This record gives sequence, structure tokens and C-alpha cells, in this order.
Amino acid sequence: MSVCVFFGDNSDFTCGNLKKNFRADLKNHYENLKLFTGFFHKAIVIFVKMWYNMPGIIFLKGRFKMNINKRIIACITALSVSLCLAACQSNAENTPADDTTAGTTAPANETKVSITTAAVPTEPVDLAAGLTDAMYERAVLNEGNKSRLAAAMKKAESGEPVTVGVIGGSITQGSLASNPSLCYAELFHKYWTDKFPQSEVTFINAGIGGTNSYLGVHRVDDQLLCYSPDVVIVEFSVNDTDKVINKYSYDSLVRKILKCESSPAVMLLFTTQDNGTSLQDIHKEIGAAYDLPMLSYREVVYPEVAAGTLVWKAISPDNIHPNDEGHKLIGQLLSRYLDSVYDDLDNIDTTNTEFTAEPYTADYFANGRMWGASELNVSEMTGFVQGGNNVYPQLFPDNFITEEEGYLKFDIESQCIGFFYLKQTDGKGGKYDVYVDGERKGVIDADFSGGWGNYGETQQILLGREKTAHTVEVKLSEGSEKTALTILGVMAG
Repeated sequence: MSVCVFFGDNSDFTCGNLKKNFRADLKNHYENLKLFTGFFHKAIVIFVKMWYNMPGIIFLKGRFKMNINKRIIACITALSVSLCLAACQSNAENTPADDTTAGTTAPANETKVSITTAAVPTEPVDLAAGLTDAMYERAVLNEGNKSRLAAAMKKAESGEPVTVGVIGGSITQGSLASNPSLCYAELFHKYWTDKFPQSEVTFINAGIGGTNSYLGVHRVDDQLLCYSPDVVIVEFSVNDTDKVINKYSYDSLVRKILKCESSPAVMLLFTTQDNGTSLQDIHKEIGAAYDLPMLSYREVVYPEVAAGTLVWKAISPDNIHPNDEGHKLIGQLLSRYLDSVYDDLDNIDTTNTEFTAEPYTADYFANGRMWGASELNVSEMTGFVQGGNNVYPQLFPDNFITEEEGYLKFDIESQCIGFFYLKQTDGKGGKYDVYVDGERKGVIDADFSGGWGNYGETQQILLGREKTAHTVEVKLSEGSEKTALTILGVMAG
């Protein structure tokens, strides 16, 4: 229930925040509270007087008349105020609490970033003309600290080799672009080769379809940071869906990149589904905490789609992945922002690029990495064999595989534990329980019968604050007739 009461110009004094403000600062709102109750009192007095003078009521006289008048007014006024406060209580109780854990708070100087309210688009989008000024202004959520980006540009301009990289899901991988060279990641690569022909530019695309930042933080060391990048784009806003776990994983991922020995610049790119669904609002909290450049493809296209000035199918053949036109818009957004940095290169201080910010969350996955089958200290194994898979044969080649009922037991010292496993469409994928130190902590369900294809899925099992020794067991769930399971890797550290 939401109730709003306006008092002249004092439009911020609403029932929705009455209780909060009343508790926070009673003195500041005392006059408003008097006005609030006075408003109801006057209204009820008028109502009661009208009711009192109706035919059939005029026989009330003298003391009885005065007493009933006062009592009715007092009762109805009290009831009215109580109902309003009850509405405030309901509104407050239905407001979700901060999803960070106890002791996990943002720095005191946390920067608040909000999207500037812009005029509703009215002119049809001309995709041939490309990114408009209005689109660009909406899309740059934060210009951010440009020192590392400027340092990379100066390095390239001087003729030194540079490495630029991207990490994300299928959009970053280039899915549904008609040619790999037309996806935004390659357009980002092309920007650097065209802008700095004197420099040898190495490009690393660490995009994997269907994966989120939870997997990303565990694979980024081996698949991106080992190449000592100078600039990295992070894109996970449509694949991240859990506002708690993915807030933690995204924070740890961004921090890992920023703390890499090569001191790379980090740019955050936010994408969207056709209905505007995106974890942009969660991700931009992380970007704001570290003052990073934040560019939103969502804000380029979704306001236009919502206003009817752009048809979603013109930029995507499904509900998520950009086509060539969509990728081109992202490429233009990135290029225009990079040009704004390059044009101001002489005025950007690059003497201090050290990253010293405190974690925005508890940085649970700071030491997380992917463990292959051969790396684990296995104490007991039946049914499972070690081998590879045909979905990620090069990226994740060291697996546990079983077609029959399997059992696995290993010891590991870790703060957090998760599994990366294969979802199977063949109808053979089994369901397995995961035990940590003898306690059932989660379930791995490999069945994806009739789905669009086999793919890797993550399952977070344990989230802890300290690194301790654990015994982990994987055993077939009671009642599961299907038995096949491929464990692509264990995420721990």
C-alpha cells in the first residue's frame, strides 16, 4: 500500500517517508506533523458538523452535543493518523533490506551514481546515423577516474606494445554477430589498432556464453590476467541474476583486475534484455565505489524501445543478444568515450595509478580460482574418471566424469566452495548432493532435457569469511534415477 499526502510546496513530506523521517529527526518535522494532524482535524470537524446538522440529528443538545462532538472528532482523527502510520509501517516493512552481510558495508565515502533523468525520446531512431548525442549522454553513467586509461593510451602512443581485453558472457563472446569482426569486442580491439598503428596491440577475448561473474572471478587469472592487460572491459549485467552472490562476485572480479600487477584500466559495460532486465543497478554500485568509467548499452537502447522510437528486433534477433546494428552501437559508445579521454590526454595526471580502495563488499572471492580434477586432493572416488569434455575442451579440460552412479570425496583448504558442471540435454544428467564436513550444503542438477544445448552451470556451495580446511563429498541424490555428471571444475580459494 502506498499513500501520498501533499502539503503545498512541501512535496517531499509523504506518507511513504513519514515514519522514517519521524524517527530520524523528530524536530525537523514537528511543524509538518502539526500541519498533517491539523489538516485531518479540520477535515473531520467539517464532516462531523455537516453530519450533526442533518435532519434526524438536530435533537442532540447541550452537554451531550459538545461531548459527542469532541469524542467523535478525537476518535476519527486518531483513527486517521493511525491508518496513515500503519501505511508507513507497511511500506517500510516491504522495503528490502541491504543485501550485504553483517560487517559488509560500503566505504563511508561511497559515491552515489544515478542515471540523469532525460527527456522521453520522441524521434524515430535512425540506425544508419548511429549513436546520437542524447544516447551517449544517457549512456555515460560515470566518466570515472581516467588516469589508468590515459596511461595505457600514452604507452600505446609512444610505440610500446599494449594488451587490451574483455571478459563477459555471450555478448562479449560475439554471439549472433554475423561475423566475429563485427561484435563489440572486436570493434573495441579495432579502435586501439586504428588509433595507435605504431603500437603492437594484443587482444584477449575472455567472453564465454552463458557464464556469470561468479565463474568469471574464478577464471579471470588463467584466462585474462596472465596476459598482463593494460585495459579491460567487464560485461556481465545480463548473465548476473543473483543480487547477493553476484554482487559479491562482481566486486571481487573488478578488484582482482584492478589489483593485477599490470595496473589495468577497468571499464564497466552494462547490457540489457529486451524488457530492460539487467543487473546494472547492482554493478554500478561497485563501479561508483571505485570511481570507474561506466557505460550503459541499456541506456542507449532501452529508453528508445520503451518510448516506441526503436523496435527491439532492429538491434537483436532474440531477447538478449545484439545483432550487427546493436554491436555497432556499443562500439560507437566505447569509441566516443575513448576519444574523449584521448582528446584530453595532456591534462590527465598519470603519475599515480595505484589502487588502494577498501572492498565495497567482503571480497569473498579474492583468492578464488578454478581447480581441475588433477589438482584436487582426492581421498575416495568411485564411478568417476578424469577426462575432458566436448563443450569447453580447451578452456576447462580437466574434469571428473561419470555415466553411472558416482561418489567423490576430496579435501581442500578454502574460504568459499562452488562447482562448475555440465548441464546435459540428453536426458541422462543426474542429481547429486554436495556435503561439506558431513553437512549437506547444496545440490548439483545436471539435467537439461530438451534444452537449447549443453552448457556449463555454476553452483555456489559454501560462503565463508575465513580460509579453513574442509572435506567435500559428492554423492548421488536419493531417488535420482539419472546418474551422469561432468564436473568441469571446483571453484575455491
